[in-house]
Amino acid sequence: MPVKVMVTDGQGGGIGATVIKGLRAAFGEGIEILALGTNSIATSRMMKAGANKGATGENPILRTSPKVDVIIGPVAILMPNAMMGEVSPGMAEAICSSEARKILIPLTQENVLLVGVAGEPLPHLVDEVVKIMREMKDNV
Repeated sequence: MPVKVMVTDGQGGGIGATVIKGLRAAFGEGIEILALGTNSIATSRMMKAGANKGATGENPILRTSPKVDVIIGPVAILMPNAMMGEVSPGMAEAICSSEARKILIPLTQENVLLVGVAGEPLPHLVDEVVKIMREMKDNV
């Protein structure tokens, strides 16, 4: 059974779409990618990037978070009311409470500074996500 990955993003979905393109390039159909957007624009953009399935909003995130192996997204997905309020407290709690491995991309427009994290551009961060996913698949 392929690894089931939930990619979560909001606002324009650009981070999630870039992650999905990178995962597809690296793993092809060897992993199942679920696009969970905080809004329909984000979900649509992630679907166009190559996700297997997609859904939008709080309830899909609450229901899907405990059923996946990996959750990938910007660090803001863990912050209640982040992304101009698109991340509900329930969404953040469901993601944090999931037993899935979380791979968080240290990009945020919130008033949060992540100490000890280099300010790499998104393509370099996606390369790191792919590297982590490769290591996870090799150790399963």
